[in-house]
Amino acid sequence: MKPYLYIFLLQFLAVSLFAQSKPNFIIVYADDMGYGDLSVHGHPNIRTPNLDRMASEGVRFTNYYSASPACTASRYALLTGKYPPRAGFKWVLSPKDHRGVHTKEKLLPEYLKALGYKTAIFGKWHLGSTKTSYLPLANGFDEYLGLPYSNDMIPPRHPPIALLHGTDTLELNPDQSKLTKLYTEKAIDYIKRNKKSPFFVYLPYAMPHTPLFPGKEFEGKSKRGKYGDVIEELDHYVGELMSFLKKEKLDKNTYLIFTSDNGPWLRKNEQGGSAGLFRDGKGSTWEGGMREPFIVWGHQSLPKGTVVNEVLTALDMLPSVLSIVGTTSYENPIDGQPLDNLFVNKGKGREVFFYFGVNHELFAVRKGKWKLHVKTYSQLAIDYFNGTLPLLFDLDTDPSEKYNVAAKHGALVRELTQLINDKEEEIKVTGTFWDK
Repeated sequence: MKPYLYIFLLQFLAVSLFAQSKPNFIIVYADDMGYGDLSVHGHPNIRTPNLDRMASEGVRFTNYYSASPACTASRYALLTGKYPPRAGFKWVLSPKDHRGVHTKEKLLPEYLKALGYKTAIFGKWHLGSTKTSYLPLANGFDEYLGLPYSNDMIPPRHPPIALLHGTDTLELNPDQSKLTKLYTEKAIDYIKRNKKSPFFVYLPYAMPHTPLFPGKEFEGKSKRGKYGDVIEELDHYVGELMSFLKKEKLDKNTYLIFTSDNGPWLRKNEQGGSAGLFRDGKGSTWEGGMREPFIVWGHQSLPKGTVVNEVLTALDMLPSVLSIVGTTSYENPIDGQPLDNLFVNKGKGREVFFYFGVNHELFAVRKGKWKLHVKTYSQLAIDYFNGTLPLLFDLDTDPSEKYNVAAKHGALVRELTQLINDKEEEIKVTGTFWDK
């Protein structure tokens, strides 16, 4: 063999082995699914055998939090590692809002793309849509197909919703009963085309956000009605994704993550979901609004059938993923922590977490097992404690937040109140990119 061919072959093999050694990441993001909507979490009538299998073959978290109880804000936090008020836009963007992801923000796919990853999103974006600079292709994704905002932002209250491919409109007001299947098929096709490179696929489904649109083959199949139908359809397609990864022998080098953006939409009654034993739901900073299912499956390092009770949040996803691939350097300051040690059930989780609620107001803080509310809001307009504030709960013994023990722990209440005051001041001082 000629020397230059030998050198070329060695370089090619080195690049190929380096690419293969990098793990893949898939984040499946349900919309408005409650903690109690999975059979592995105790739901008696919704069948989720594939998500249950994810848990039995992977790692399930019991103290995972979305960073907001609303769509837009929670997605911003997931992809930037920052608390939602740093975004500079409303906690829920509408189709006509002239705000979106700032050009100075650096999202998870941008970090990964710089490290040689192929990146794609199939599903709901909701981080700005009135400029192309707000859309996924301008924010680190190589490929995008999906709705730019929530599936209920449709006529007659809103203009026609577009199913986008990149920045092009494929269809106006698409048949939403086909979307769960479509997004999954597109994700699988993308992975097939890019499996020789490390990849990051973000799969934010439209369901079970209302209006509910189960696929035709799933309609009427669940005892839990149409809501159960769409959850069981999501479970089915998660199973399709798992089977595909196994068939292609990609599972052992892939972190498949399943979670939800925020709690259930209780005001929709039987059209909404369940937070299980947790109080309230979407929109609130009660546990039911922000404590979500979180399961990690696939990668060979994961201890099978493990339940982790340490606190992990959406803020921690960006630094945890980057830590796995070998970097803890961030272009901008973030609020997340690299907690990928929890994926292998080692070490401690997050000690302090702040609950930002309606309009990015700071409502509560958790430190260790203690949670202090200084403001409350209920999606159902219920004042659970007749105006009493502050409220202190021991989440280890009282995860349903039933027993206010503030009167017994004055020093602790003062300590946690000071944490909230300090965080509010820090947010004011540091501001957002929009302020600069």
